Amino acid sequence: MPEYLSPGVYVEEVSFRAKSLEGVPTSTTGFTGLTRYGPVHYRLGPSSSEPRLITSFTEFERVYGGLEATHPDGDERVNYLAHAARAFFMNGGQRLYVSRVAVQTTPATDYNGCARRAVTLSGGGTATWRARWPGLMGNVHVSCETQRSKNLAYVADSGDVQVRRAKAGAVLEIIPAAGPIPVGNAAVNLAQLAVLQVDEDGVQTFIRNAAPVVPGATDLIQLVELRVRVNVDAERSDVYEELAAHPGQKRYIGKILQRNDPEDENAVVWLDWDPEALVDPEPDFLPARLIAALQANPAPRLEDGDDGTMATDSDFAGADADLDDASIKATGLAALADIDDIAIVALPDAGDLADADASFAAASTLVGHAERLRYRIAVIDAPRQSSMNQVRNFRGRFDSKYAALYHPWIEILDPLERASQGAPQRRLLLPPSGFVTGIYARSDIERGVHKAPANEVVRGLTRFEVNINKGRNDVLNPEGVNCLRFFEGRGNRVWGARTASSDPEWKYVNVRRLFIYLEHTLDKGTQWAVFEPNNERLWANVRRMVEDFLLVLWRDGALLGEKPEQAYFVRCDRTTMTQNDLDNGRMICLVGVAPVKPAEFVIFRVGQWTGDAKR
Repeated sequence: MPEYLSPGVYVEEVSFRAKSLEGVPTSTTGFTGLTRYGPVHYRLGPSSSEPRLITSFTEFERVYGGLEATHPDGDERVNYLAHAARAFFMNGGQRLYVSRVAVQTTPATDYNGCARRAVTLSGGGTATWRARWPGLMGNVHVSCETQRSKNLAYVADSGDVQVRRAKAGAVLEIIPAAGPIPVGNAAVNLAQLAVLQVDEDGVQTFIRNAAPVVPGATDLIQLVELRVRVNVDAERSDVYEELAAHPGQKRYIGKILQRNDPEDENAVVWLDWDPEALVDPEPDFLPARLIAALQANPAPRLEDGDDGTMATDSDFAGADADLDDASIKATGLAALADIDDIAIVALPDAGDLADADASFAAASTLVGHAERLRYRIAVIDAPRQSSMNQVRNFRGRFDSKYAALYHPWIEILDPLERASQGAPQRRLLLPPSGFVTGIYARSDIERGVHKAPANEVVRGLTRFEVNINKGRNDVLNPEGVNCLRFFEGRGNRVWGARTASSDPEWKYVNVRRLFIYLEHTLDKGTQWAVFEPNNERLWANVRRMVEDFLLVLWRDGALLGEKPEQAYFVRCDRTTMTQNDLDNGRMICLVGVAPVKPAEFVIFRVGQWTGDAKR
């Protein structure tokens, strides 16, 4: 209660309306699996190893690499997750979180799996180029070139030679007037380099080999900086200009190319270089020696990056973050658990493991993940090249209202190859989950989560792995296998919308997802009610809030009934709570909704009749 302690006018804000509920996102998707590169937690890795939000396939390529194959255990493997991401965006997906899994051959205690290349400085000490993340893709080309300014020298009133526009720590090249003038990226002469020092009065001193250097009045003095170019095969080229070698400089190379740069999280390499850790008799001259060493050793290619070993179901499941050690992050599916927006999850690698048992174990971790978190659904791939009986057996091992199984796999033309003269273009078989999750998202955006994500066109394929005709569909559909079919004149379509549940109440994917949407929205939107006075005022406010939200759902066609009274009810009063509930701090609200279910079987009964017959 406000306090009224002295006479006066008091203006107070009050609310005369119920609070509103804002629906949670339903199309945000999470993938876990192997990629060529990108954020993954390892012991000495950067802290920014959490799953990244990806909004286009171009962004995916920059963060996690392209479509090229991965090589776990040295064996070439189709990059299923990258292809799934491409299919997801191609079919209408807009927001994708990716949790990369990378299993190293030995405990990752020394940047294991990360490519590296050491550069030795004259006089001792090393600087090491390192890939930011493990993977063969980290074996990149790094080239270093010098960049030179114009002549900065001038003669001050004191008669000393000084330089313009240079700050303490700048590496300068002092060139005798009689000598050749280097330009551009010509090799530096360490004997002509000096590091600028500036005292409190602004007086400049040039230091070389622990001794001051006095330039002549006719000498030229140029600022020397680095240009670093990182070439990732033919995919991309990152260029970093005007890099300085002294920590006091604005574009210090150790800052621009640091291990964990929040301004450039997608940088491929970083420079492992700590001048303070070096025991050096001439520390003031270290910046000059670093520039000379990097230019003289352009590191044509980093080495020792590898893709580790093939992941198992436990690797895909991952591990939770350590609450006592902030440096130990969650991995695998566990890393996706921390992202509340995700409503759809998939594991594109699960369908092509050692055998059906391994695929089932991996898929089970995905289903378990969705069941534990309650507000997401798992899209499962049937194993690659499965016969109809194998698919039925695989489906029979699941019983979950939070999962849906799709079959068969999908054939595409390999986007990395072009057909050569006389030879057909290579074809790939991909799991359907990438395509289907994109269709889920597209259907949600265009129609709403209440619409079954079926009878929707599949984009970006040549054909399905096998042809599912009506006879096969008649066997698979009642068992909860959602088929992908080709229809003459109507194209390739998803032709099923059933969950992997034996409970008829949760038979359909759209019904399950509608309730996920409703429950998650209520969960997030009513947090304000916790610790409010548990009385009729609170109950009425909650009722109005939920009724307003359900009315919008009914108008959008998500609920059955000609009138709102037929579509839903909300009850929150003394009939839903006993005195024991009130004494124990419980407010209980009953919400009943009549969801629309898909017209899975459209039946027309046709018969003959005569003009005078009665109908």
